[in-house]
Amino acid sequence: MIRYVLKRLLFMIPTILITSFLIYFAMDLAGGDPVNTILPENATTEQKEALREEMGLNDPFLIRYARYMGGLVTGDMGESYVTGIDVFDRFMQCLPMTLALGGTALILACIISVPLGIYTALNQNTWKDTTGMVFALFGVSMPNFWLGLMLMLVFAVNLNWLPSQGADGPKYLVLPAVTVGLGLAALITRTTRSAMLDVIRADYMTTAKAKGASRRRVIYYHGLKNAMIPIVTAIGMQFSLVMTGSALAEVVFSWPGIGRLVFESIDKRDIPTVTGSIILCCILMSIINLVVDLIYAFLDPRIKAQYSNKG
Repeated sequence: MIRYVLKRLLFMIPTILITSFLIYFAMDLAGGDPVNTILPENATTEQKEALREEMGLNDPFLIRYARYMGGLVTGDMGESYVTGIDVFDRFMQCLPMTLALGGTALILACIISVPLGIYTALNQNTWKDTTGMVFALFGVSMPNFWLGLMLMLVFAVNLNWLPSQGADGPKYLVLPAVTVGLGLAALITRTTRSAMLDVIRADYMTTAKAKGASRRRVIYYHGLKNAMIPIVTAIGMQFSLVMTGSALAEVVFSWPGIGRLVFESIDKRDIPTVTGSIILCCILMSIINLVVDLIYAFLDPRIKAQYSNKG
């Protein structure tokens, strides 16, 4: 098992290399001159050229990329062109806010989606099932930014119950967490329903009923336990995505997370911040996927045995 974890950690190296190269290349193709961002508007041509030479911007692309990766190996991800703050430090300042938003949204989504998915599976092809699937379809199809604006209009502007923007306390977390969480709940609901439909017809479920086990025990102990792997997969994937893909919600609600940091950095052509943030997000997603794989082994002894045989 330990060897498996080490292998997965080693596989992160080519992932980081490919991701960093693509991001660095994309930012290089975007055009623009970082010198114009750093220096004031009244800077002379000589000052701009001197700074450009000092930063190595006149060097070929591959040399600049190799220099950046050399710094990355030593823990130096550069400084922001706009604020002058170390990229890693800035990322770590935003990470707790994104964790708070993503974690709260995921907990909310699980509270709604898992019971609803089980309920619709047990009432397949009835109006209850149809109603649950309509909710899921609505959640999947609904853009986050539209839902966020609607929630803001109702609860912040009209009712004045909750703040619309900022991050000065728990109440500021409610609207962005609901915005992100409802979208996650829709996808997890559909996955839970499909997984439960696969297991409720299994022979061991019939055997458990024949032995006199209660309906609750049959559903939650025998059924849900064996349906958890696809559900955990969906939850893990959604958590990975919400950690890096909640930029729209963060921008709408002015939530100071990673998504908003990357969005603003792209707008300002802050290449070190964009590149460093996306690389760190890639590492974070790989760690989350590794944790999901370890949860698989905990839920299914066959997977743990398979890992043990491999390593």
